[in-house]
Parts: sequence; structure tokens; C-alpha cells
Amino acid sequence: MTAFNVTASNWPIFSFIGIPGLEVAQIWIFIPFCLLYLVALVGNVLLLILVKAEKSLHEPQFYFLAMLAYTDLGLSLSTIPSVLAIFWFDIHHVGLDACLTQMFFIHTLSSVESGVLVAMAFDRLVAICEPLNYTRILTHYTVACLSGAALIRGVTLMTPLPFFLRIFPFCGANILSHSYCYYPDVLNLACGDVTFSSAYGLVFVLCTFAVDVVFILVSYMKILGTVMKLGSQDRNWRSLCTVLVFYMPLISLAVLHCYSRDTPPILYTTMSNAYLLMTPQLNPLVYSLKSRQIQAALCKQFLVPCVTAGK
Repeated sequence: MTAFNVTASNWPIFSFIGIPGLEVAQIWIFIPFCLLYLVALVGNVLLLILVKAEKSLHEPQFYFLAMLAYTDLGLSLSTIPSVLAIFWFDIHHVGLDACLTQMFFIHTLSSVESGVLVAMAFDRLVAICEPLNYTRILTHYTVACLSGAALIRGVTLMTPLPFFLRIFPFCGANILSHSYCYYPDVLNLACGDVTFSSAYGLVFVLCTFAVDVVFILVSYMKILGTVMKLGSQDRNWRSLCTVLVFYMPLISLAVLHCYSRDTPPILYTTMSNAYLLMTPQLNPLVYSLKSRQIQAALCKQFLVPCVTAGK
């Protein structure tokens, strides 16, 4: 009987809370959520179409943009099922396998996106600080290596985490704090000694997001120094703002889970939605629409007169 209980506890049902205190208005809340997802999907798909169709966009910086669009699409499609189930169909339960699958894709794609942001920062660093060597350094092979490294790193580091969670029994109410499965959130519900799993999760964060943030900030500081020496205006700070929008909610979520047990649930929900809803929308706008080449390609595809000045 004991063995049966342990086995059963390893196959729990988790419950999403949606937005605490606003359960009655869930169906109305879904409308802006749906619009946000639609903007993210349309924006990133359009970007991919433009990069594929226009030969003028077959350059390293636009290949990285395409990679970023793929990860944003993956993140959106990974969270849509649970968000749709909660706010539209009022379904708040998910099984262990489905939860771990969603968690794997969300965290893996987040790691890949972080790596792509590093590659894009490196691209701008070379373009501004070493313009004469840009074509020699940023070759198609280099782009493929950087993109592949981001993907391999994310998959390799994330793969053990679902297996760690499967060995633990879950013996509580199993109520999740977000509209999707998030590793620290699920780990907090596990019974038993989770020290090793928690430490590995910290290593995962340090080897991905922490290292990436440092490299990106150093790159943009170097870019700023070069731009100031040249006395020219630069628009890369808008890109840095989008980088901060990606990392700040992510870091805040990790801090809230680690150090604040009494944080209001609505704060968790707000930060998690900002993390996975805002960046897929902002990336096509900030990284693409600020580029005259993207604007020209957009006008060409839709046969709209377009006046562009400069790059």
C-alpha cells in the first residue's frame, strides 16, 4: 500500500490559479491576452517571411532576428494552451507529463532566446567597433555556430530538470502560481529533499542568463564608448531596453520564488505574464521596425510606397 501511494503521488494533478481575485472576469481578461498573442504571432511570422523573401536581408543581423522570431513563436505557442484553457474554457488542471513538457519548452526556449540576444549584441559590437572586419568575423558559419551553440546549451542544460522532478512525490494541493508550468514553482510543491534539484536550477540560471546579462551589458557599454568617441548618434539603446524587458521579469520571478514566500499571488502572475507576453511583441517592433532595411522590405512586400533614409 505504501508503494502504491508513492507511485500515485508521482502522478499528480496541478492547478493553475489564473489571476487571483479576478476569477469572475476571466473571460474578459482573455480578450486582451488573445490580442497580445495575436500581435506576437503575426509580428514574428511576418518578420520570418520578410527575412526569407528579401535577399537584402540575408545578412548576419537579420539571421539572428529570424532566430529570435522562431524562439518568440515557440514561447508563445508553449504558453497558449494553458492560458487558453484557463481564461477561455475555465480549465485549471494539468497532468504531470503535460506540465513537464510545457516547462521544458518554456525554459529551453528562454535560454535559447537569451543566447540569441548575446549573439545579436556581439553582432552590433563587431559592426560598430570593428566595421572593417565585420564581414570576415560574422560569416554564415559564425552565425550558424552561435545559433547552434545557443540551442545546444539550452537543450543540454534543461533536459535533466524534468527527470529531477519526476523522482519526487507531490503531496500538497499542487497549486501553481502562474498560468504555465515554471520550474521553481513546481519544485516548491515537491515533497522530500530538493536541495540538489534546487542547486542545479541555480547553476542553470548562472550558466545561461547571468553570464548572458554580463556579456550583453559589457558589449553595450563598449558600443556606447565607441559611439561617443565617434560623436555620432546611435539607436542601439532601444535594443538594450528590449533586452532589459526580457531579463528583468525573469530575474524578478527567480528572486520572488527564492526569497519571498509571502509575496501576493497576483504579483507572481503579473511578473510571469510580463515575462512571456511582452518580449514576443516588443522584439519584432524594436529590433525590426527600427531598421530601414526591414521597413523597405515590408513596403516592397505589400506594394506600399515607402521613403527610407539611411540604414
